[in-house]
Amino acid sequence: MVGARIVLGTPKSHKQRSIPLPPFVVHDLGLRVQARTPEMFLFGNGLDPLPLSNSQAGWFAGAVKRAQNADSTFPRVTPHDLRHTAASLAISAGANVKAVQRMLGHASAAVTLDVYSDLFDDDLDGVSLALDAARTSTLSTASSDSI
Repeated sequence: MVGARIVLGTPKSHKQRSIPLPPFVVHDLGLRVQARTPEMFLFGNGLDPLPLSNSQAGWFAGAVKRAQNADSTFPRVTPHDLRHTAASLAISAGANVKAVQRMLGHASAAVTLDVYSDLFDDDLDGVSLALDAARTSTLSTASSDSI
């Protein structure tokens, strides 16, 4: 998107991106693709791209409102929140920071680490537990060697 119009092509960096898709998403997209010809858009009516959605109206805001009507605890969500969630889930799943960098289209892993560094805070507990496990393993190996 440039301004308020849709521009087809590569993202703002003009570099192609690889986006990992879980098998359940691939399956669901595959079902949509079956009903379309190669020149048709996957989302929307097929002839035109899905219209842009702003934070107050449009298809995305409508979906959020329907979710909130169905569940009063559903938070206000933006498309950028979904990007942050995707990065969070990838990091929580143990994805390499370089893979997350590529997924998000960041120029460097440093940018990814700067933007999402708060997501790595829980890793400190993991480091502590791994160090404890390594010590325990070393102590048990050392005591069995001395027998």
